[in-house]
Amino acid sequence: MSSNRASLGMRVTAAVCAALLVQSHLVSAPLPSPQAATTTASSAASAPKIPNDQLDSLVAPIALYPDPLLAQVLAASTYPLEVIQLQQWLTKHPDLKGEALAAAVEKENWDPAVQGLAALPDVVKRLGDDIKWTADLGNAFLAQQSDVMDAVQRMRKKASDTGNLKTTEQQKVTTQVVQTKEVIVIQQANPQVIYVPAYNPVVVYGPPIYPYPPIYYPPPGYYAAGVAIGFGVGIAMGAFWGGGWGYGPRWGYGSVNINVNNRYVNHYNRYNGGNRYGGNWNHNPQHRGGAPYADRNTANRYGGTARGDSVATRQATARQNSGASARTQPANSANRSGSAGANRAGASPATNSAGANRGAAGGGGGDRVGNRSIPSSQGSSSRSGNAFGGASSGRPSSSAARSSSQRGSSSVGASRSRSGGGGGGGGGRRR
Repeated sequence: MSSNRASLGMRVTAAVCAALLVQSHLVSAPLPSPQAATTTASSAASAPKIPNDQLDSLVAPIALYPDPLLAQVLAASTYPLEVIQLQQWLTKHPDLKGEALAAAVEKENWDPAVQGLAALPDVVKRLGDDIKWTADLGNAFLAQQSDVMDAVQRMRKKASDTGNLKTTEQQKVTTQVVQTKEVIVIQQANPQVIYVPAYNPVVVYGPPIYPYPPIYYPPPGYYAAGVAIGFGVGIAMGAFWGGGWGYGPRWGYGSVNINVNNRYVNHYNRYNGGNRYGGNWNHNPQHRGGAPYADRNTANRYGGTARGDSVATRQATARQNSGASARTQPANSANRSGSAGANRAGASPATNSAGANRGAAGGGGGDRVGNRSIPSSQGSSSRSGNAFGGASSGRPSSSAARSSSQRGSSSVGASRSRSGGGGGGGGGRRR
């Protein structure tokens, strides 16, 4: 059995690394020759920006997602290997539903943005099946966060101008002015239920200037007659969003907001000394799992490898990251040491009751992807308490400002800028 798991792990590693190491189709043309592994951040040439028309096509498959889900998908896309781990984990636990599922995934050693997607298997499947597009999306978001947010708005306007984006029974679409910018906001019609839209970009937006990602789109028969956007079964929010959605776009500021009261964000912070005050989302390289960044500048920012690095450099960085993770990994879920680049700029105005998220690793054994472990099957565990939340976490803590180089830092830590809009609600079982 162990040999079978090892074989599976090698196949998964080879497939995922091949997808992530291949130069992105979005930026392959303008990218310069790879920098030497010893190039420092100060001397590396500036990475070329992805043009707007390419960003528009890149975000097209998710631009019409409700705002909180859009923000969470953007954050989760920066951890492609953990997305693959979650997808595999869900196939091993098809029996887990509602609170049992929410509590079980809470114990896995993944970023909160990834954990919180477990109630949305269709979204996880899209991200996992098309992992190269997911990695490209995450890399673009890391390098050009504000530009990606602007691209979403351009695509929403296209869909609105063609008459395909409008308020329905599943969603509420409004136009607002934020920081002098007119933006299109998409929210759930029912705060307690999420509907994930499905659509073909060519139908919804029109022909692209740059080709849309070559991924799966529902066939014409999927939609009702005369409807460009289809919706699957609504997912009632409960256990998964205790304390509200964990992420929300800060339109007008070009960033994503963290809601520290969200179940997964809150519990991660409590056991890893993370951000307790809300504010801007920031990438946590400890959850990157050895996946290469798109360019040397981004890799230097987060201490990782870049596409084009030598095999020796990638292996050395993976060993270094693995060692750092092992040194800071809590011995059990009660370990409250750790870190985070904390944001002390006041909580998001949209936060409410708190939830929980364990930062401890899941059950022993399993396969490996990159330098990260894929947990083997484990029994369905559940946690007591209200399905809509957990322990409250709103008070300041001295542990919130430790070094961001330690375990559990920047995905739930943030910059010191003022926080913007968050999200609300909670979820877990299908209706």
